[in-house]
Amino acid sequence: MAFFQEPPRLGNQFDDDPMLVSWIARFCPDVADELRAVGELSVEYHARQLADRGNEPVLTQWDAWGQRIDRIEVSPLWREAQGLAARLGMVAAGYEPRLGAHARTHQFAIVHVLGPSLDVYTCPLAMTDGAARTLLASGNQPLIERYVPRLTSRDPAVMWTSGQWMTERTGGSDVSQSETIARRDGESWRLYGTKWFTSATTSEMALTLARPEGNPDGSRGLALFLVELRDGAGRLRNIQVNRLKDKLGTRKVPTAELTLDGTPATLVGAPGDGVRAITPMLAVTRTWNAVSAVSAMRRGLALAGDYARRRAAFGALLADKPLHADTLAALEAEYAAAFCLAFRAVWVLGRLERGAGGDPDREGDERLSRVLTPIAKLVTGKQAVAVTSEAIEACGGAGYVEDTGLPRILADAQVLPIWEGTTNVLSLDTLRALGKGGALEAIQAELDRCLTAVTDPGLTRPSEVARAALRHAVAWARTAMTEAERLEAGARRLAVTLGKSLELALLAEHAQWCLDHGFGGRAAAAARRFALSGVDHIADAIADDTRLLISRTGQR
Repeated sequence: MAFFQEPPRLGNQFDDDPMLVSWIARFCPDVADELRAVGELSVEYHARQLADRGNEPVLTQWDAWGQRIDRIEVSPLWREAQGLAARLGMVAAGYEPRLGAHARTHQFAIVHVLGPSLDVYTCPLAMTDGAARTLLASGNQPLIERYVPRLTSRDPAVMWTSGQWMTERTGGSDVSQSETIARRDGESWRLYGTKWFTSATTSEMALTLARPEGNPDGSRGLALFLVELRDGAGRLRNIQVNRLKDKLGTRKVPTAELTLDGTPATLVGAPGDGVRAITPMLAVTRTWNAVSAVSAMRRGLALAGDYARRRAAFGALLADKPLHADTLAALEAEYAAAFCLAFRAVWVLGRLERGAGGDPDREGDERLSRVLTPIAKLVTGKQAVAVTSEAIEACGGAGYVEDTGLPRILADAQVLPIWEGTTNVLSLDTLRALGKGGALEAIQAELDRCLTAVTDPGLTRPSEVARAALRHAVAWARTAMTEAERLEAGARRLAVTLGKSLELALLAEHAQWCLDHGFGGRAAAAARRFALSGVDHIADAIADDTRLLISRTGQR
């Protein structure tokens, strides 16, 4: 009888994730049953996602009679995701008062469980969340009253999503080169220019940067504007969709190149304060990026682990083969460490938004957040690509075949080190945060807080590794601060070391909590394994070697 390999099956993505189960038990146990129900939905929508795999967005620019319509059709599953996200509170839960500073943990736990089953619908949700937080921070009361209730609604008939239009042909992260012009039109404004990369272009509104006429060049001349995309008849308001982007991954996300030709817009803040005004947005969207990274890792490992228990080779199940088991264990440890860093960033974000729950050290939280957010985003983004790559490799040839759905996990993960700032851009952001003073001390205090709680002898070695790596990073940073080229060249190694030191310390702290509260030794095993993975990346590359390696001829 012919052999057919049984495919991997997804289990409940709350119950099957010991890290998430223990984290929720520690911080907001009242939502465990809700998350278990979401975990069942994650299984249902994973199957529907696989069945809908080839149904990608389609742009129709003209109707049969030659009228420009620029209509983007998305899959039924994508349209359904908006209603599901609203009902479950994938944005709203972060703004609801019931759990106070834990509201963000609740929200992002929902995102973590369900997000990988929704064809990257987390993209418009992240931008929607960022838009709501940006408007609240702006103090523009008319805009807050009109839009925030929509952006944070649980009613699918009310909820809007928001786009985020920053990237132009002149550059992505360097928004100072923006060429979009804003011209006054009575009490309102109109925008003129091209946005090269606009994700989730089917949203009802967007926040975008533009330069009011007469403003100076550079970032100081930019302003933040709000755009409602369509009029009452559903027609785009002086917006042309030039094309949809043909991307490596996130292919269900309708990402477009747009021309704004007199698009009506509303000024959000001051006419030259746009870059500062988007700072709250970046804090939120980069946190979404970190959580999406760990949820991608979790999905890949869930399928690879189940496959290992179904696939027999060389006389035994893969799960019983020492080398395969060792490989999966190392990936699980990497995931556990990344999870702790991402959800610590979530916790700090929630504290800052809701107050520190009686803790007077808000300044310390702000210093920590300034450096923790870019570090969490950059470290988890790189880990997501590495772990999902290993996870699909663990499924052998099937991991490379598109109709298994496994390659999509890796392709979608690749956006995570790129969107909202590449690894190098985030490393430079980390340097800027360190340059403001107090950030290194905040990281040191965070690591000390974690490791002071660790008492189990089995966690001694991970604690020592975390302390040593951070000590080395701090010493290097302080000596390199006076040498601009050396500091910039080593910025990525510094940021990764700071991030992985924190990951290990946070994981050790959580492992101690698990041991103390009856959740077993799995997290402690993860800490011990992660400590072997290479936490300290500090080193000075020889500048002449760098020049030789990137030169065209390889000669001095």
